[in-house]
Amino acid sequence: MDDQRGISPADSPARAEDAHVRELRILNAIAEALNSSPDVQRALERTLGLVADLLGLRTGWIWLMDAETGQFYNAAARNLPPYLQKPVRMTGRPCMCIDEFNDGALTPKNIDMIQCTRLQPAVMRQATDLTHGLAYHASIPLYFQDKPLGILNVTGPSWRRLTDEELNLLSTIAYQVGIAIDRARLADESAHLARAEERTRLAREIHDTLAQGLTAIALHLEGALNNLSAKPERAKQRLERALETARESLEEARRSVLDLREAPLAGKPLATAIRSSSRAFTSETGIRVRVRVDGVRALPLRVEAELFRIAQEALANIRRHAEATEVEITLQSTAKDVRLSVRDNGHGFDLGTVAADRQGIVGMRERARLLGGTLRVTSRRRSPSGTTVVAAVPVPEGTR
Repeated sequence: MDDQRGISPADSPARAEDAHVRELRILNAIAEALNSSPDVQRALERTLGLVADLLGLRTGWIWLMDAETGQFYNAAARNLPPYLQKPVRMTGRPCMCIDEFNDGALTPKNIDMIQCTRLQPAVMRQATDLTHGLAYHASIPLYFQDKPLGILNVTGPSWRRLTDEELNLLSTIAYQVGIAIDRARLADESAHLARAEERTRLAREIHDTLAQGLTAIALHLEGALNNLSAKPERAKQRLERALETARESLEEARRSVLDLREAPLAGKPLATAIRSSSRAFTSETGIRVRVRVDGVRALPLRVEAELFRIAQEALANIRRHAEATEVEITLQSTAKDVRLSVRDNGHGFDLGTVAADRQGIVGMRERARLLGGTLRVTSRRRSPSGTTVVAAVPVPEGTR
């Protein structure tokens, strides 16, 4: 007799095998995305895209915890409902998931939207146009070994509860994500250690340079004293050489001290410092910042410090004036110069009618000029392209 269910018992193992193969394909695709992306932020965005395409979970967002400050920031998002698209809703302030994560109590599970403190106000008002009818989201903690990293939140198009099988698969994906995040942080730590070694080298060079300079000055002065009475002209020449050597040594010492100055980079390479500042900015404002780095080499600290200050001022202007939702910072180096670009998607402004000093442009332009470079600002009021600030400074001869 034919099986009335339409599926023979022999088909069940085949179905299970097909599901297992599909899971392996999904995990392999996500592993490739995490390994091939040049930075962790882009890797997270690609991972959310793959989760959406392969698992049918169209909406997602990822919280990461800044290892330096302990602040949470929205590292990646996809297809957020309108209510969560407002940056103010996605700051790093505590919520139910973050509180449970901090207490070590968050496990992979479905969260009812009435429990979600971020969406609860809109859910209580039954503002389905703002929530898209979202009923549940799944929260999966991100760890590497015992190190807490963040939270992966996803939800399906029908706003249903995720099954145990889906939660288990997402837990495996979260493990892969945790490995990628930790790997990126180890790379930042290595760059930090390299900078510390460079500072030690510079300190040693200062000591050696000053020692040589002082020795030369002492020899010139000694020769001048020996010739002061019998050969005054000769003594004058030795004194002039001593003075010249003293001036050269003083200038070299000043340059070296400027290069050793930690603030505002706190001993970090420029790209690392910008990423750290961007994470804090996202945590405080909810505005996501994408940082792209292309071929940037080690630069004198005075150059990196001024470029960092320009980036900080540009972010401060965006916070105060732009009403943006996204920012892109690009750091790019060529054979002759290094370029820092900060672009937002805010409403822009009219360069001809807004006082430059109110936008912080004067300060940024002065910092670029001190480095022998230029600063260019492109903006148009109510333009969808927002505002772009580009600082271009020459690379010093010794670092080319």
